[in-house]
Amino acid sequence: MIHPRTLLGAALVVLTSTSQAQDSHRGDWLRNPAMGNYKAYAEFKMAHYAEAREVWETLAEVGNGDALFNLGILAEDGLGEPKNMKKAETLYTSSAHAGNFKAQYRLGMLYSAGTLLPRDVERARIFLTLAAQGGDKDATATLVALGQPTASLTPYQRAEFLSATGEHTQAAALYRQLAEGGDRRAQTRLAWMYEAGRGVERDLAEAARRFESAAVDGEAEAQYALAVMYRTGKGREHDVAQSLVWLRKAAGQSYPPALAALGSSESAGVK
Repeated sequence: MIHPRTLLGAALVVLTSTSQAQDSHRGDWLRNPAMGNYKAYAEFKMAHYAEAREVWETLAEVGNGDALFNLGILAEDGLGEPKNMKKAETLYTSSAHAGNFKAQYRLGMLYSAGTLLPRDVERARIFLTLAAQGGDKDATATLVALGQPTASLTPYQRAEFLSATGEHTQAAALYRQLAEGGDRRAQTRLAWMYEAGRGVERDLAEAARRFESAAVDGEAEAQYALAVMYRTGKGREHDVAQSLVWLRKAAGQSYPPALAALGSSESAGVK
């Protein structure tokens, strides 16, 4: 189950050229983890899971939080390998301790749901608190609702809960209802699901359409994801100028991955 918050796009940075990343090797990834993560994300978009795993395993050796988180996703969803929640839990935990707020949020949701992993409210509270301290608003809202009956959750929280329990089709249906009502966060989550083929048939064009809709409405995560699509040419035609437009919009909202990506691009001389 690719968690849409990830999810992968949200943890990666945009580099100077697609060919540079695609032609890179182990030594390049270790010298420049951003390049490695970029290459792995591009491979993931093409469903080349073995190639993506090779890069992320290399970066995981040096404790890269993004790589550890993404390896957890592969293990949880069984992408290119058998599903293994214990392995996913270990990888997410390592990533969370490395400061990755996506892993912190994911563990919080998994422990609070108690379906894919044993329910543990105290662990859920710990990891959600870490994510909230990092500025994750969804983690803050979930902390408030933690321990409350599922019926008391907001529709968006119910969709997140369904996602955490592995009910992907139901989660996608609820995200869709919310997106049609103008909820840009739900639109972004649904876009991630279309990109990953989680609960819906994989459709990069539909993912791009939904990312763009949320991005135009001001959702920083969607702006960042759209920037990556323009940069990789997956879901949108390759367009460096448009990629930077959306990247700067996301960075203007202090979205951490976009700030890192913009710094990498500008230091490399991309205008």
